[in-house]
Amino acid sequence: MIDELANSLHRRFGLFALLFVMTLAIPAWADLSGNSWGDLSQDEQQVLRPYANRWDQLQPERRERLRRGAQRWLQMNPEEKAQARQRFERWRQLPPEQRALIRERYKEFRSLPPQEQERIRARYQWFRSLPPEERRALRERWRSMTPEQRRQFRDNIRSGGHGRQ
Repeated sequence: MIDELANSLHRRFGLFALLFVMTLAIPAWADLSGNSWGDLSQDEQQVLRPYANRWDQLQPERRERLRRGAQRWLQMNPEEKAQARQRFERWRQLPPEQRALIRERYKEFRSLPPQEQERIRARYQWFRSLPPEERRALRERWRSMTPEQRRQFRDNIRSGGHGRQ
């Protein structure tokens, strides 16, 4: 029995030691994962040029996100790139408080279950498909509602309605 206990402790300690060593090694592995500046294609380097001088100081996760973004950018057609530039410019014009609020809401959205995210995306697409006059009317209606009316409106949408009461 003592031997079984000793073997069990030995296995657990071995597993703990292995996990500990792996956590220490992860940052080193991340640097070897093709995330150095020289590992980027010339096109990726061109897109990410503003980060060239500090690339090695960025966290590996950040470098990977930037690289994926550069790859998406390189796959866009000229019209998509123009739209992305416009969205970015609108973002830059927002006050810092509003950007912080948007980031927080995005974080909340990402924490929702996938089916709830999909429901929200579908509602957004529905709203965007409306004629501009109808979207404007819905926005005005929302602004004029009391908190209780807004809650009822949200409940109606969640139950499958389109917000029309």
